[in-house]
Amino acid sequence: MPEGKQVSEQGEPSGGGHGTTDIDELAQQFSEVARSLQAHSSPDEVLAEVVASAIQLIPGVDEASISVVIGRRNAASQHPSGELPQLVDAVQTETGEGPCLEALYEQQTVKVPDMASEQRWPQFARRAADLGAGSMLSFQLYVKGDNLGALNLYGRHSNAFDDESEQIGLLFASHAAVAFADAKKIDHLQRAVDTRDLIGQAKGILMERYKITAPQAFQALIRVSQRRNTKIRLIAEELTATRNLTGLP
Repeated sequence: MPEGKQVSEQGEPSGGGHGTTDIDELAQQFSEVARSLQAHSSPDEVLAEVVASAIQLIPGVDEASISVVIGRRNAASQHPSGELPQLVDAVQTETGEGPCLEALYEQQTVKVPDMASEQRWPQFARRAADLGAGSMLSFQLYVKGDNLGALNLYGRHSNAFDDESEQIGLLFASHAAVAFADAKKIDHLQRAVDTRDLIGQAKGILMERYKITAPQAFQALIRVSQRRNTKIRLIAEELTATRNLTGLP
Protein backbone atom coordinates (compact mmCIF):
# COMPACT_ATOMS: atom_id res chain seq x y z
CA MET A 1 0.00 0.00 0.00
CA PRO A 2 1.43 3.41 -0.91
CA GLU A 3 2.76 5.50 1.95
CA GLY A 4 0.12 7.78 3.43
CA LYS A 5 -2.77 5.90 1.83
CA GLN A 6 -5.87 6.48 3.94
CA VAL A 7 -8.14 3.62 2.94
CA SER A 8 -9.87 1.02 5.08
CA GLU A 9 -12.30 -1.79 4.43
CA GLN A 10 -15.88 -0.89 5.20
CA GLY A 11 -16.50 -1.71 8.86
CA GLU A 12 -13.22 -0.44 10.32
CA PRO A 13 -11.60 3.00 10.46
CA SER A 14 -8.17 3.64 9.00
CA GLY A 15 -6.67 4.48 12.41
CA GLY A 16 -6.90 3.12 15.91
CA GLY A 17 -7.53 6.27 17.91
CA HIS A 18 -10.35 6.73 20.38
CA GLY A 19 -12.98 9.42 20.14
CA THR A 20 -14.24 11.77 22.80
CA THR A 21 -17.98 11.63 22.12
CA ASP A 22 -20.04 10.51 25.12
CA ILE A 23 -21.39 7.00 24.43
CA ASP A 24 -24.82 7.63 25.96
CA GLU A 25 -25.20 10.87 24.06
CA LEU A 26 -24.13 9.18 20.83
CA ALA A 27 -26.60 6.34 21.37
CA GLN A 28 -29.38 8.86 21.88
CA GLN A 29 -28.40 10.71 18.70
CA PHE A 30 -28.37 7.50 16.68
CA SER A 31 -31.79 6.55 18.03
CA GLU A 32 -33.13 9.89 16.87
CA VAL A 33 -31.50 9.48 13.45
CA ALA A 34 -32.93 5.95 13.10
CA ARG A 35 -36.44 7.20 13.89
CA SER A 36 -36.02 10.09 11.47
CA LEU A 37 -34.88 7.79 8.66
CA GLN A 38 -37.66 5.28 9.32
CA ALA A 39 -40.23 8.06 9.05
CA HIS A 40 -39.54 8.24 5.30
CA SER A 41 -40.79 5.56 2.93
CA SER A 42 -39.36 7.11 -0.24
CA PRO A 43 -35.72 6.17 -1.06
CA ASP A 44 -35.15 9.70 -2.31
CA GLU A 45 -36.39 11.18 0.96
CA VAL A 46 -34.19 8.79 2.94
CA LEU A 47 -31.07 9.90 1.04
CA ALA A 48 -31.93 13.56 1.62
CA GLU A 49 -32.31 12.85 5.35
CA VAL A 50 -28.99 10.94 5.35
CA VAL A 51 -27.17 14.01 4.02
CA ALA A 52 -28.78 16.37 6.53
CA SER A 53 -28.17 14.02 9.49
CA ALA A 54 -24.54 13.33 8.53
CA ILE A 55 -23.72 17.02 8.74
CA GLN A 56 -25.27 17.24 12.20
CA LEU A 57 -23.91 14.01 13.65
CA ILE A 58 -20.45 13.25 12.26
CA PRO A 59 -17.58 15.38 13.64
CA GLY A 60 -15.77 17.65 11.17
CA VAL A 61 -18.43 17.64 8.43
CA ASP A 62 -19.18 20.97 6.73
CA GLU A 63 -20.97 19.65 3.62
CA ALA A 64 -22.21 16.30 2.33
CA SER A 65 -23.73 14.55 -0.68
CA ILE A 66 -24.70 11.16 -2.05
CA SER A 67 -23.06 9.76 -5.17
CA VAL A 68 -24.97 7.15 -7.15
CA VAL A 69 -23.74 5.01 -10.03
CA ILE A 70 -26.24 3.15 -12.22
CA GLY A 71 -24.93 0.19 -14.19
CA ARG A 72 -21.39 0.92 -12.97
CA ARG A 73 -21.25 4.00 -15.15
CA ASN A 74 -22.56 7.56 -15.19
CA ALA A 75 -21.88 8.63 -11.60
CA ALA A 76 -24.29 11.33 -10.44
CA SER A 77 -24.45 13.54 -7.36
CA GLN A 78 -27.69 13.57 -5.39
CA HIS A 79 -28.87 15.82 -2.56
CA PRO A 80 -25.72 17.97 -2.26
CA SER A 81 -25.97 20.15 0.84
CA GLY A 82 -24.49 23.13 -0.99
CA GLU A 83 -22.44 24.31 -3.94
CA LEU A 84 -19.14 22.79 -2.76
CA PRO A 85 -20.19 19.11 -2.89
CA GLN A 86 -22.08 19.70 -6.10
CA LEU A 87 -19.00 21.12 -7.82
CA VAL A 88 -16.55 18.58 -6.36
CA ASP A 89 -18.80 15.65 -7.26
CA ALA A 90 -18.95 16.97 -10.82
CA VAL A 91 -15.13 17.00 -10.93
CA GLN A 92 -15.02 13.37 -9.77
CA THR A 93 -17.45 12.39 -12.51
CA GLU A 94 -15.54 14.38 -15.13
CA THR A 95 -12.08 13.10 -14.21
CA GLY A 96 -13.19 9.56 -13.35
CA GLU A 97 -11.13 9.61 -10.15
CA GLY A 98 -11.51 10.55 -6.50
CA PRO A 99 -12.34 9.17 -3.04
CA CYS A 100 -16.04 8.72 -3.73
CA LEU A 101 -15.43 6.55 -6.79
CA GLU A 102 -12.92 4.47 -4.88
CA ALA A 103 -15.39 4.02 -2.02
CA LEU A 104 -18.06 3.01 -4.53
CA TYR A 105 -16.08 0.47 -6.51
CA GLU A 106 -13.56 -0.83 -3.97
CA GLN A 107 -16.09 -1.20 -1.11
CA GLN A 108 -13.91 0.85 1.18
CA THR A 109 -13.93 3.80 3.48
CA VAL A 110 -11.68 6.45 1.97
CA LYS A 111 -10.20 9.48 3.70
CA VAL A 112 -8.40 12.48 2.22
CA PRO A 113 -6.70 14.30 5.12
CA ASP A 114 -5.30 17.18 3.09
CA MET A 115 -6.66 17.78 -0.40
CA ALA A 116 -3.84 20.20 -1.27
CA SER A 117 -1.20 17.49 -0.83
CA GLU A 118 -3.22 14.48 -2.03
CA GLN A 119 -1.25 12.35 -4.53
CA ARG A 120 -3.60 9.44 -5.33
CA TRP A 121 -5.80 11.45 -7.70
CA PRO A 122 -3.68 14.47 -8.68
CA GLN A 123 -6.03 15.95 -11.29
CA PHE A 124 -9.10 15.63 -9.07
CA ALA A 125 -7.32 16.76 -5.89
CA ARG A 126 -5.93 19.91 -7.46
CA ARG A 127 -9.29 21.02 -8.78
CA ALA A 128 -11.15 20.04 -5.59
CA ALA A 129 -8.70 22.04 -3.48
CA ASP A 130 -9.18 25.04 -5.77
CA LEU A 131 -12.94 24.75 -5.21
CA GLY A 132 -12.47 24.91 -1.43
CA ALA A 133 -12.45 21.27 -0.31
CA GLY A 134 -9.81 20.89 2.41
CA SER A 135 -10.49 17.23 3.21
CA MET A 136 -12.94 14.44 2.38
CA LEU A 137 -14.30 11.23 3.84
CA SER A 138 -16.35 8.76 1.76
CA PHE A 139 -18.31 5.67 2.81
CA GLN A 140 -19.92 3.09 0.61
CA LEU A 141 -23.65 2.95 1.41
CA TYR A 142 -24.96 0.15 -0.76
CA VAL A 143 -24.30 -2.16 -3.70
CA LYS A 144 -27.28 -3.58 -5.57
CA GLY A 145 -26.10 -5.45 -8.63
CA ASP A 146 -24.43 -2.85 -10.82
CA ASN A 147 -25.95 0.05 -8.86
CA LEU A 148 -23.85 1.65 -6.14
CA GLY A 149 -24.15 4.52 -3.69
CA ALA A 150 -21.70 6.37 -1.44
CA LEU A 151 -21.90 9.05 1.24
CA ASN A 152 -19.42 11.89 0.67
CA LEU A 153 -18.39 14.15 3.55
CA TYR A 154 -16.52 17.42 3.01
CA GLY A 155 -14.42 19.57 5.33
CA ARG A 156 -13.44 23.05 4.26
CA HIS A 157 -10.14 22.74 6.13
CA SER A 158 -7.40 20.10 6.05
CA ASN A 159 -7.47 17.30 8.64
CA ALA A 160 -11.13 17.95 9.41
CA PHE A 161 -11.76 14.24 10.02
CA ASP A 162 -10.12 12.17 12.75
CA ASP A 163 -10.57 8.56 13.87
CA GLU A 164 -13.72 9.54 15.76
CA SER A 165 -15.18 10.93 12.54
CA GLU A 166 -14.54 7.59 10.83
CA GLN A 167 -15.89 5.49 13.67
CA ILE A 168 -19.09 7.49 13.97
CA GLY A 169 -19.31 7.74 10.20
CA LEU A 170 -19.12 3.96 9.82
CA LEU A 171 -21.92 3.47 12.35
CA PHE A 172 -23.97 6.15 10.64
CA ALA A 173 -23.40 4.66 7.18
CA SER A 174 -24.57 1.27 8.46
CA HIS A 175 -27.80 2.79 9.81
CA ALA A 176 -28.30 4.73 6.59
CA ALA A 177 -27.74 1.65 4.43
CA VAL A 178 -30.38 -0.33 6.35
CA ALA A 179 -32.88 2.53 6.17
CA PHE A 180 -32.30 2.96 2.44
CA ALA A 181 -32.70 -0.78 1.79
CA ASP A 182 -35.97 -0.83 3.73
CA ALA A 183 -37.26 2.20 1.82
CA LYS A 184 -36.35 0.53 -1.48
CA LYS A 185 -38.29 -2.60 -0.51
CA ILE A 186 -41.34 -0.53 0.43
CA ASP A 187 -41.05 1.44 -2.78
CA HIS A 188 -40.83 -1.73 -4.88
CA LEU A 189 -43.84 -3.23 -3.12
CA GLN A 190 -45.84 -0.06 -3.65
CA ARG A 191 -44.87 0.04 -7.31
CA ALA A 192 -45.92 -3.59 -7.68
CA VAL A 193 -49.29 -2.85 -6.11
CA ASP A 194 -49.74 0.23 -8.30
CA THR A 195 -48.86 -1.76 -11.42
CA ARG A 196 -51.29 -4.52 -10.51
CA ASP A 197 -54.08 -2.00 -9.95
CA LEU A 198 -53.27 -0.21 -13.20
CA ILE A 199 -53.36 -3.43 -15.22
CA GLY A 200 -56.62 -4.33 -13.51
CA GLN A 201 -58.16 -1.03 -14.60
CA ALA A 202 -56.92 -1.55 -18.17
CA LYS A 203 -58.36 -5.05 -18.25
CA GLY A 204 -61.68 -3.70 -17.02
CA ILE A 205 -61.80 -1.18 -19.87
CA LEU A 206 -61.14 -3.89 -22.47
CA MET A 207 -63.63 -6.30 -20.90
CA GLU A 208 -66.36 -3.67 -20.98
CA ARG A 209 -65.56 -2.45 -24.48
CA TYR A 210 -65.10 -5.81 -26.22
CA LYS A 211 -67.25 -8.00 -23.94
CA ILE A 212 -64.35 -10.35 -23.26
CA THR A 213 -63.12 -12.20 -20.17
CA ALA A 214 -60.35 -11.04 -17.82
CA PRO A 215 -57.79 -13.56 -19.19
CA GLN A 216 -58.63 -12.49 -22.75
CA ALA A 217 -58.20 -8.83 -21.82
CA PHE A 218 -54.82 -9.57 -20.23
CA GLN A 219 -53.68 -11.47 -23.31
CA ALA A 220 -54.70 -8.48 -25.46
CA LEU A 221 -52.51 -6.22 -23.33
CA ILE A 222 -49.62 -8.66 -23.65
CA ARG A 223 -49.97 -8.78 -27.46
CA VAL A 224 -49.89 -4.99 -27.70
CA SER A 225 -46.90 -4.89 -25.33
CA GLN A 226 -44.99 -7.37 -27.48
CA ARG A 227 -46.01 -5.75 -30.77
CA ARG A 228 -44.86 -2.32 -29.60
CA ASN A 229 -41.91 -3.61 -27.53
CA THR A 230 -43.21 -1.61 -24.58
CA LYS A 231 -43.62 -2.66 -20.95
CA ILE A 232 -47.13 -3.79 -20.15
CA ARG A 233 -47.35 -1.25 -17.31
CA LEU A 234 -46.90 1.58 -19.81
CA ILE A 235 -49.48 0.02 -22.11
CA ALA A 236 -51.97 -0.14 -19.22
CA GLU A 237 -51.12 3.41 -18.19
CA GLU A 238 -51.81 4.69 -21.73
CA LEU A 239 -55.12 2.87 -21.97
CA THR A 240 -56.41 4.06 -18.59
CA ALA A 241 -55.33 7.64 -19.24
CA THR A 242 -56.62 8.00 -22.82
CA ARG A 243 -59.23 5.23 -23.12
CA ASN A 244 -57.51 4.45 -26.40
CA LEU A 245 -54.67 2.13 -27.32
CA THR A 246 -52.72 1.94 -30.57
CA GLY A 247 -52.09 -1.64 -31.60
CA LEU A 248 -55.34 -3.23 -30.51
CA PRO A 249 -56.94 -5.47 -33.16
